[in-house]
Amino acid sequence: METPMAARAKTFLLCHGAWSGGWAWKKMHPLMAQAGHRLVAPTYTGLGERAHLASPAIDLETHIQDILNVIAFEDLSDIVLLGHSYGGMVATGVADRARERVTQLIYLDAFVPRDGQSLFDLNEGGREPMRKATASGDGYRIPPNPPPPDTPQADLDWLNARRVPMPIKCFETKLRLEHGEPAMPRSYIYCTRIPPGDVFGQFARRTRSEDGWRYVELDASHAPNVTAPEALIAVLEGTS
Repeated sequence: METPMAARAKTFLLCHGAWSGGWAWKKMHPLMAQAGHRLVAPTYTGLGERAHLASPAIDLETHIQDILNVIAFEDLSDIVLLGHSYGGMVATGVADRARERVTQLIYLDAFVPRDGQSLFDLNEGGREPMRKATASGDGYRIPPNPPPPDTPQADLDWLNARRVPMPIKCFETKLRLEHGEPAMPRSYIYCTRIPPGDVFGQFARRTRSEDGWRYVELDASHAPNVTAPEALIAVLEGTS
């Protein structure tokens, strides 16, 4: 007989944020396991433990294909796809191309693109500063943005030792959707400890007012997987 824990067990597949990697979700693995869930947290090409593969050719399509390959080779199905920050760009593309495998799409303080939009289209204020920073560096990668100001020093040291520059093409690539808006249930989790120049408020407003969305607020800054893991797992449990 199936236990209640087994009955609600879910597979969460992460699409992580820029400059980061699956490693940054280290605190979430035991919490997910305690809740009876599985967290699959791959790292995109050119970042994290795959930083040695960085090249000027890496773009949004590369990272979408990274996650599609994880789905194919790990034979994942009934997936709760979780896109954090830049990962919302990736997750939207993955959900479009693996619709039969994804049962739910959750955006965590993330970009929610429409067909034909790039991250820079959704963050025009960051475009020129990031391009200038890229030009003054190796010419194709953007140095990391600073972590949220409420990040504890030990976590700052951990993050800053591992975050690496991001290929700028990832932010320039326009997302192409083959099937229009995703058809599966979608949720948006908005982190309400908002920094100056809030980038994600536009998506909070959109998803709060647009049909087909579940909207949730989380009292945390932009990386709750690091600064508020217990609060994040509680919200994810309630959302999924």
